[in-house]
Amino acid sequence: LAVLVWWMVTGRWPWQAKPTRLQRQTERARKLLSVPAKATRTDIQAAHRRLIATVHPDRGGSSAMVHRANEARDLLIAQLPLDHQIPSSKEDQ
Repeated sequence: LAVLVWWMVTGRWPWQAKPTRLQRQTERARKLLSVPAKATRTDIQAAHRRLIATVHPDRGGSSAMVHRANEARDLLIAQLPLDHQIPSSKEDQ
């Protein structure tokens, strides 16, 4: 019973390792941009554009939200394998 209470309060089992700060930041970034763990650079950029279109100060949003969206995009792109970080010439157009 205590184990179930632990899981309900913390969201993890007692024997599971506590997530690192980077893991928590990454999860928050994925949730903010609404992208899966296996998202590609293109997916991340498209999700970022959609979010920016709704939270931009010109659309009634805030600059703080724009900064959070930019940080989320940068964090997720930085964690991609190196061959997925460098934009291809096709993506630049």
